[in-house]
Amino acid sequence: MEFLNKEFKMVAKTIYGLEEVLSAELLKLGAKNIEIHNRAVSFIGDIGFLYKANLCLRTAMKILVPFDSFQISNAEDLYSKIKRIKWEDFISSNQSFAINSVVSSDIFNHSNFPTLKAKDAIVDRFREIDGNRPDVDTDDPDLRINLHITGQEVIVSLDSSGDSLHKRGYRDKTNLAPINEVLAAGLVLLSGWEYHQPLIDGMCGSGTILIEAALHANNIPPGYYRNSYAFQKWKNYDETLWNLIYESTLNKIKDREVAIYGCEISRNVQRKAVENVHLAKVEDVVDVKTISFQEFDPPKRRGVVIMNPPYGERMDKEDDIIALYKSIGDTLKSKYDGYDAWVISSNINALKHIGLRPSRKITVFNGPLECKFMKFEMYRGTKKIHKLV
Repeated sequence: MEFLNKEFKMVAKTIYGLEEVLSAELLKLGAKNIEIHNRAVSFIGDIGFLYKANLCLRTAMKILVPFDSFQISNAEDLYSKIKRIKWEDFISSNQSFAINSVVSSDIFNHSNFPTLKAKDAIVDRFREIDGNRPDVDTDDPDLRINLHITGQEVIVSLDSSGDSLHKRGYRDKTNLAPINEVLAAGLVLLSGWEYHQPLIDGMCGSGTILIEAALHANNIPPGYYRNSYAFQKWKNYDETLWNLIYESTLNKIKDREVAIYGCEISRNVQRKAVENVHLAKVEDVVDVKTISFQEFDPPKRRGVVIMNPPYGERMDKEDDIIALYKSIGDTLKSKYDGYDAWVISSNINALKHIGLRPSRKITVFNGPLECKFMKFEMYRGTKKIHKLV
């Protein structure tokens, strides 16, 4: 793993629509040679920056380290070129590994087949070296390997993160359709919300948007709650350096006065949100109320609303979802002068019934669903509010 002793290329994977936000995060963190790709941002840094990126990036799902690439024409090509890599530099025969493959190629009929061929190649190399073989452990391996196959091109990377970075570790209770933590953080950053403004999630569910806003406002690293990362099992893992970076990052946590409010009509769901807020240790700045968005009275000053209402997949009647979105628009118009309101949904027809003209539309994905994240500026005074046509 000598290539990790100097600066090297890394790739931060993200959700479609958050690439620009992730790029801005990396720039602020000190990354070099930042380049935006589809659902990813590449950059240059050293091993200490890799530790810091895993700990601090709010909109990254994984940090990969590409270290080899080649062309193949068939499955045997993949086998032979994976086998030639000096895997003994990464692990020993009494350790374990796991392979994750992302495949878009006519060479393979099934996405699992390249994973099996690569596994065989690694095992066979070790058998030829000393007669022993490392185990495959998909749960907690000593080395995580990522294969990205596009057409005939193969990129081999180390996965430095392990579990996806959206698994912060603070969320114990969820509702039926919890929003991904990375997406929630991305929505907060896209909204332009600043910590001195009130932030309101009118349908907060398990509280993820509220918590991510609180972490952002007080500079709490999203990795603060995690127990481990894949890089901590690497042969070159520098525990002293990691502890130094970790402590330095925690010393930058702020104790700001922030006003973040969540509305949830279900008492049971509200309790789940309160518990998650407690686990994240942000109950001093997040207030989750058992109340509807329509009944809640917001602070009378400039602020931001971020909402992830139901999209309608589980509602029996189209009329019900349309009525819900219309009530959101009516509430914004009657109570939220001076606020910027952001609503995310995959239901484009329902969004039209909010009855306001959006000033911005951003495409993002919530899981497999293509969504629009729309901004509605609720002007004070005589500024006319235009309806959608």
